[in-house]
Amino acid sequence: MEGIVRAWGKILSGYRPNLSIEITRECPLRCPGCYAYVDEHLGGGQTLRTLSDRKGQPLVDGIIEVVDRLKPLHVSLVGGEPLVRYRELDVLLPQLSQRGLYVQVVTSAVRPIPIEWASIPRLQICVSIDGLQPEHDVRRTPATYDRILKHIEGHQITVHCTVTRQQTMRDGYIEEFVRTWSANRNVKSIWLSLYTPQVGEESDEKLRPADRLRVVETLRRLRPSFPKLQMPAPLIDAYLDPPESPDECVFAQTTECLSADLQTRITPCQFGGTPDCANCGCMASAGLAAVGRHRLGGFVPIDALFAGSLRIGRTIAAARSSAA
Repeated sequence: MEGIVRAWGKILSGYRPNLSIEITRECPLRCPGCYAYVDEHLGGGQTLRTLSDRKGQPLVDGIIEVVDRLKPLHVSLVGGEPLVRYRELDVLLPQLSQRGLYVQVVTSAVRPIPIEWASIPRLQICVSIDGLQPEHDVRRTPATYDRILKHIEGHQITVHCTVTRQQTMRDGYIEEFVRTWSANRNVKSIWLSLYTPQVGEESDEKLRPADRLRVVETLRRLRPSFPKLQMPAPLIDAYLDPPESPDECVFAQTTECLSADLQTRITPCQFGGTPDCANCGCMASAGLAAVGRHRLGGFVPIDALFAGSLRIGRTIAAARSSAA
């Protein structure tokens, strides 16, 4: 509740409480379905791989400048592959922590995660894992299971899996995945998103309506048996009724997304391009949709209050910009 109140204060003040930064254009992986590297991700004829990015102290200074200017509460550092810039992160992460920020690093764990990061307050290491070992190792080489198991040693990571249609084709697949990673002593929590396509996309990854329902029913069943599966029931249910557009998505409206040059905005949300909101499987979007649909006192939905707060915040932000 404290986090919601603080975020509400940011919104009323004309700031977005969440910031996502693609800190590098580089990645040694070539994962099928990766939204960051599709041609439509940034729009305007530019792609992540063609942007100018930063290295060394200019990258650290640039991110600190963005954070101090935008004043978020939560910062997600994504890529590309953030561990390509592990030396810069060694310097940056303690500075972000000292500012009282909650920070998430989303990585493939393709290289060792510095053990010093395990003691940084409010830092979450989120490792992307695409299913069980046979499928994952094909999709995400060189970030294989063997490397991940070695590189997460001594940490308490969050496992994040984006469920694709291929994973829904075998009965018991998701349960086996959750069971496997629940047994790992270096895993603190497990999250599962659903693959989010672009409008008009027809791919092997895209879930059909029956696939989505089957995944939701599986997650509902698994929650009581696997405490590390930290996905509240209203969040899971929101996968069946995602926000209809970015304008109705609390996550999209409260998150500023910047690409690797620290200037290019990713719109309308972190996926870029034209995401198919009717088939959205973003866990953050589902989680905040669940919060927004909660009714205070049983009557007033939080998302109605959010919409009013957002209008006030935009007015304040516009006035602040004009004064500057």
